[in-house]
Amino acid sequence: MVVLAASICTKGGKAVISRQFKDMSRTRIESLLASFPKLIPTNTQHTSVETPDVRYVYQPLEDLYILLITNKASNILQDIDTLHLFARVVSDICRSADEREILKNAFELLGAFDEVVSLGYREQVGLMQVRSVLEMESHEEKIQEIIARNKEAEAKEELKRRAKQLEMQRREQQRRTASIGGSLNSSGTSYLGVGGGISGYSSIPRFEPVEPSSTIRGTTPAAKSPAFKGSGMKLGSAKKTKQAELLDALGGEVLATTGLEVEERLEPTTPTQAVSESTIQKASGRGSVPEVEAESVHIVIKEQISLSLLRDGGLQSLELKGDMNLQISDPASAHLKITLSQPRADAFGTALQFKQHPHVAKFAPGAGPKVVALKDPGRSFPVGQSLAVLKWRYAGMDESNVPLSINCWPSPTNDGSCEVSIEYELENEHVTLYDVVISIPLPDGSYPTVSSEYTGSWALDPSSHSLAWSIPVISSSAETAKSGSLMFTVGGDDVEAFFPVEVSFVGQGSLAGVGVGNVQKIGEGEGGEVKWSVDKLVVADQYLVV
Repeated sequence: MVVLAASICTKGGKAVISRQFKDMSRTRIESLLASFPKLIPTNTQHTSVETPDVRYVYQPLEDLYILLITNKASNILQDIDTLHLFARVVSDICRSADEREILKNAFELLGAFDEVVSLGYREQVGLMQVRSVLEMESHEEKIQEIIARNKEAEAKEELKRRAKQLEMQRREQQRRTASIGGSLNSSGTSYLGVGGGISGYSSIPRFEPVEPSSTIRGTTPAAKSPAFKGSGMKLGSAKKTKQAELLDALGGEVLATTGLEVEERLEPTTPTQAVSESTIQKASGRGSVPEVEAESVHIVIKEQISLSLLRDGGLQSLELKGDMNLQISDPASAHLKITLSQPRADAFGTALQFKQHPHVAKFAPGAGPKVVALKDPGRSFPVGQSLAVLKWRYAGMDESNVPLSINCWPSPTNDGSCEVSIEYELENEHVTLYDVVISIPLPDGSYPTVSSEYTGSWALDPSSHSLAWSIPVISSSAETAKSGSLMFTVGGDDVEAFFPVEVSFVGQGSLAGVGVGNVQKIGEGEGGEVKWSVDKLVVADQYLVV
C-alpha cells in the first residue's frame, strides 16, 4: 500500500488542500485532481476509480470530495479504511465541511494527515491518538510551568518581607526624628556638639533594623509629626521613594498583610473601628436603624436609591425603587384597607410610578387619597406571611430629590501633594441616615494626614487603598449635625485619583414621601380599631460622585 497524496477538492476538481507523501510536483497533483471528476461514473455506488497510472479512492464530503491517490498495487480495503479515518479527522477538526472552514483549519488538517500516513504508509493510529498528538501536551512543559509558578511565589514572599522591613525602618526613623523635633521645640535652643551636629544625635538619621515584635505607635492628628523636606522621607512627593515603588508593585497583597500596622500609624484622635470588623463595607440589612415594635398589622416600607452625582455639580442619574410589604399576625384584622398619607409638597409627586399586586385594586383616578385594598372585598389578606402589596419607581434628573449632597474638592499644592476637602449636607430632612461611610480613593503609595476637626471617625482600607470616613448618624435634629467636613493631605497631584467617591448608608424614612395615614377594617365590623405599625427603611444601592 502506497498513498501518493491525500486531498480535499471541489466538485469541479479544484484543490482546496492536498498533502503529498511522495515526490510529486504541484502541476502533477493539480492535473490529477482536475481529471478526477470526469472519471467518476454516473449512477454507481463505487468509491474508487482507476486510470492506467493511479487509483482514486474517494468519499463525498457535502459539496466537496475527500480522496486518496494511490498506486494500482495498493490494497484497496486498507485504502478505504484509511480514507474513513481521514474523513473522521476532518469532521473532528472542522465544524462544517465547507471550503471556508477547511481553509481556516488547513494547518491542523495537514498536521493530522501526517500523523495518519507517513512516507506513503499508514501508521497504526486511531482518531483519539491523532487528537492527543495535535493537543501537543508535554509532561516536561508542565513541570517547567510548576517550577516557574513556585519561583514566582517565592519572589512575592521575599518582596513582602522586604517591604515590611522597609516600612518598619521608615517608621523607626520617623519616630526618632519626631522626638528630635519635639525636644528642639520644647527647649527653643539647639546645642551643638564638637562635630557641629545636635548633641546626642547624628546630623543624618540612620536606618537600623527593628525587631518584628516591637510595637510602634504613630502620632494622632492633634499631635502629628512635622513635615520633612527631604525627598527620601516625604510621602507622596513627585519622586517616589523606593519603598513606595515597592508597595505599588505589590499592590493590595502587602497592604492586606500590613493593614493593621498602617492603621496604627494613622490612628485619629477619635477611636475608630478596625478595618477587619467591616467598618468600610457597605451597610446591609438594618444596620444601626432602631427596631420598630411590630403590631398585629405591620407595614414595612423599603426603598433603594441608585444615584450618580457629578463632581462639578449636577446630577448624572437618579433611580429610586420602593415597595410596601404587609404582614398580618391577627386573623381578625385580615379584612382591611390601608389609606396612604398625603405626599409632601417637596416629594416626587406625579413623577412617581405605582404598581399594585395583581389582587390589589388600582388607585382611584384624581387627586384623592390613595387606598390599598383587595379587588374582592370578600377576601382577606394572608395571615402570617409578608406580602408585597405595592411598588413604586422614579427615574429622573431633578436635583431637588438628592437626599445627601457630597462635595469633594482636591487642590494640588506646589510640593507634589494634594489637599483634599470633602463635605456632606443632608438635603432631605425627612430621613435620618445611619452608618454613613464615605470612601475616597487615594493615590498608590501615599497615605493621608488628617488636618482638621471632623465628625465621626476615619480609617484606611488596605484592599482598595481608600480613606473611609464613617459618620454614625446624620439627621436634621438638634442632637446631630446635618452637615460636616473633613480635610486631609496626601501625596500625589492627580485629582482624578480621588474619584469616584462612594457613599453607603441605611436610612429611616421614605425619600418618596410614601407613608400610611390610616388602617381600617372593612366588611364585618367596618371602621373598627386596628393596631398597626410602620417600619420605613431606605438603603443606598449605588451612591457615587464621579
